Amino acid sequence: MAWSDPRQTPAAAPHPGPDAPGNAGGAMAAYAARAGMEAYVFMPQDTPAINAKECWLAGARTFHVNGLINDCGRIVGEGRTHKRWFDLSTLKEPYRIEGKKTMGLELAEQLHWQLPDVILYPTGGGTGLIGMWKAFAELTALGWLTSPRRPRMISCQSDGCAPIARAYERGERFAEKFENAATIASGVRVPVAVGDFMILDAVRESGGLAVAVPEARIAPWMKKAASLEGLSICPETAVCLGALEDLLARGAVRSDERIVVFNTGAAQKYPEAVTASLPLIDIHQPIDWARI
Repeated sequence: MAWSDPRQTPAAAPHPGPDAPGNAGGAMAAYAARAGMEAYVFMPQDTPAINAKECWLAGARTFHVNGLINDCGRIVGEGRTHKRWFDLSTLKEPYRIEGKKTMGLELAEQLHWQLPDVILYPTGGGTGLIGMWKAFAELTALGWLTSPRRPRMISCQSDGCAPIARAYERGERFAEKFENAATIASGVRVPVAVGDFMILDAVRESGGLAVAVPEARIAPWMKKAASLEGLSICPETAVCLGALEDLLARGAVRSDERIVVFNTGAAQKYPEAVTASLPLIDIHQPIDWARI
C-alpha cells in the first residue's frame, strides 16, 4: 500500500499490508481519507475481494499485482524514488510494532496482570507476535505483572507457506524464501518475512514453537469453530486452532494451561476460503419434508 499528501512533498506510501490479505491496506486507506491524504495500495491479485473493495471505497488508488506480497513490497520500495512515497510496509516504518504492542497490553490488563501460559498467533509478517513479546518485556521491567513468567509464543502457519516453521525446525535464525507459497489463509502467505529473526528470537526466548498445519484442514477448522462456538473466525485463526489441536494431542500444550488464541479477522471477509453447496427448495414444487 502507499499514501501521500497531495499538498506536501515528499509523499507517503504503504504497501499490500503486513497481513497479506489487505486488512492493513484498508485501515491505511481509511486513515488517509480522514486526513485528506492520497493513498496507494498494492495487493496480490487473489487477495480477498472484499478487502480490495474496502481500499477502493476509501478512495485509495488500489492496484492488483500478479505476484505475492513480497512483489508488492518491491513495487512500493521502487515507488519511493519515482513517486516520493512514504513506505508503510511491515517494519519499513517505526511504529508498527509499537501499535501491535496494544494486543499484549490489553491482554495483560484483561487477565488482571497475569499472563496466559500459551499464546497461539497466526504468523505472516509477524509484527503481532513481535509486538506482544516486546510489550510483555516492558511490563515485566515496569513491575506491572503479578508473575514474571511470560507465555510460550506459538507461531502458526499453513504448510502452504511456512518459512518460519521451516527455519525453526532447522534451528536457523533467518528464514529462506518459501517458494510457490499458496494458502487460503492469505494473512500468513508471506514467503519472505522482513522480521523473521525477531519472530524466531521471540519464539525461542519464550520456550515456544513455530509450527505448520495442513492446508486442507483450514476450511473444516473454520466451520468447526463456527458450528461449535458460534465464532466467526478467519482462515488464519483456523490455522491456530489446527495447531492447538495437534499440540494438545502430542502433549506440547496441556488442557489445564491457560491458552489464548488470537482471532485476527472475520470469516465474512474471506468468502473465497469456504465453499458451500446449498440445497435448493423450489417454491413451485411440493416440499419433500423427508429430505429436510
